[in-house]
Amino acid sequence: MKLQWFPSKFRSEIHEPLTRYPMHSAFKLASVLLVGLVSLTNCTKTASSTANQAGSAPLATEQQLTSAQVADARSNYVNYCGGCHGRELETFVNRKWQHGNSPEAMFKSIKHGYPDQGMPAYASTFSDAQITQLVSFIQQGVVAQKDKPKDKTNATVHRSEKLNFQLETVLTGIDVPWAMAFLPNGDMLVTERSGTLYRLTQNRDLVKIEGSPEVLAQGQGGLLDVKLHPDFAKNNTIFLSYSAVKKDGGQTLSTTAIMRARLDGNSLKDQKVIFEAQPYARTRHHYGSRIEFGKDGLLYFTMGDRGGTKVNPQNLTVHAGKTHRIKEDGSIPADNPFVNQAGAMPSIFTFGNRNAQGMARHPATKELWLHEHGPRGGDEVNIIKKGANYGWADVTHGIDYNGTKISDLKQKAGITDPIKIWVPSIAPSGMAFVTGNRYKGWEGSLLVGSLSFKFLSRLDVKGNTIVKEERLLQDIGRVRDVRVSPDGYVYIAVENPGVIYRLVPVKE
Repeated sequence: MKLQWFPSKFRSEIHEPLTRYPMHSAFKLASVLLVGLVSLTNCTKTASSTANQAGSAPLATEQQLTSAQVADARSNYVNYCGGCHGRELETFVNRKWQHGNSPEAMFKSIKHGYPDQGMPAYASTFSDAQITQLVSFIQQGVVAQKDKPKDKTNATVHRSEKLNFQLETVLTGIDVPWAMAFLPNGDMLVTERSGTLYRLTQNRDLVKIEGSPEVLAQGQGGLLDVKLHPDFAKNNTIFLSYSAVKKDGGQTLSTTAIMRARLDGNSLKDQKVIFEAQPYARTRHHYGSRIEFGKDGLLYFTMGDRGGTKVNPQNLTVHAGKTHRIKEDGSIPADNPFVNQAGAMPSIFTFGNRNAQGMARHPATKELWLHEHGPRGGDEVNIIKKGANYGWADVTHGIDYNGTKISDLKQKAGITDPIKIWVPSIAPSGMAFVTGNRYKGWEGSLLVGSLSFKFLSRLDVKGNTIVKEERLLQDIGRVRDVRVSPDGYVYIAVENPGVIYRLVPVKE
């Protein structure tokens, strides 16, 4: 499969957020984005109370939403839904609708939720009328998204406070590139969340690697991180994190797992599962899964709370909601903090974590830094400390997605405070420190991707303090991963549609 490659031309995606439209143009938007549900579904003008009790949508009368209804629906979507589904509905485009995309099915999903899949119920948040408006907003917004140009080729110079750069398109043609790793010969390994591990060659050929683990590619699950062994040049060993799957009593369950394997050409050999989190769960979200080697040569990785907000993160008898440390063969280091505590999972290194999807080693101190998703508000950057409790869900700077309170506390004795908090949430994913001298003025900066606001965050770091944030590449797309290659270039992976870019400094 030959990939598009533009050695002298660069691409970026530019979207016009719905929130930028002024209120006086809302009525004009309504004619394009928001039409009566009857034109979509041929539904009748009345609905039975029995259908409503079952969770079905009240069938709409033929109507044209007013400008006030447009504004209300847009506000509710951005404030309550945009963090997970994209502020411009981009994750709905070309998606497989597990529970259906009819107005009735969408109404039921919003009102009653699917907690096992990370979708909360909004019955206590929105009225039926507001849900009906929201359904219309989503359906017609998806149509508008499909009509947008998919790609825009340009050589735009992006200006930051300290340097200018262009985007070089490295890879297109996949949906969700979750992680990247750079091979010594200049090739790149790329995981696609649907379950495929690819090799991107220096000639820009995309080659499938055989032998990847079976994954449950539902919700936030799939094939996730990839990490090279520190001595890869000698042993060709890689590590993969993924959502493992099993059947139990007619139910499909999943968990976070780590596989070790040897890369032999375009195949994986000697595969061994070295970690399998317990217990398995019905939920399809919060797998965590970022992998990093510490200065001690041990393997660290994150695991989300799997949706068990009040159950898992503070409970040392389960793996969920933690950072773990193991040896490369899966055995447990003797000095892990809870190895001698009765009932505790011996791999636990930190606890009280919600869902960390970024981890990187500080180039100077060699400490491991991670960021984790908050709910609505309260994303964090933390420095990993042995045995530390990061507080979830006893303390938080956010609220639940449906607006309910999770905790009254933002600090508590015995809880390690974050060094950076985002309110509102940016939905961080991917993390890397800038090393080398290619990016003058960025040396030592911490780079973090944003899924919900679709930008690259550059954080100025002094010691163990983040002193400033600069937001780059506004509206580039949902940034899933950020890496710095061995030759010092910054790469970002954007999802739906999947694109990998390289940041190339330029002089003007």
